Amino acid sequence: MANLSARKADFSTFQDLNVQLLGISANHFFSQKTFAESLKLPYPLLSDFPDLKVIRRYGVLSPSQTYAKRAFFLVDQQGINRQRWLTDGGEDVTFPSEPILKAVQEIAQKR
Repeated sequence: MANLSARKADFSTFQDLNVQLLGISANHFFSQKTFAESLKLPYPLLSDFPDLKVIRRYGVLSPSQTYAKRAFFLVDQQGINRQRWLTDGGEDVTFPSEPILKAVQEIAQKR
């Protein structure tokens, strides 16, 4: 929840850089929708339930295969994964927006 809220707090900065934020988890669609509404997220929160195809493809499924590790991916407009960040720890670890924003700015300058 803290990571979703951190991205919410910085949403306008991401928008200014033309970045589309998406959240995804292994939770069921209906609980995901309710959860996103309760947080009033300005970006989509998607469900990868029940097959976990995206979570598996991005390599963030836990070794026990019961949950997704906390991760952030920077995918460019051509669909190329430019950078990946994995968080250490559980839900109580909040990953700062600054490294993601810095990477976005660096990629934008190279164009």
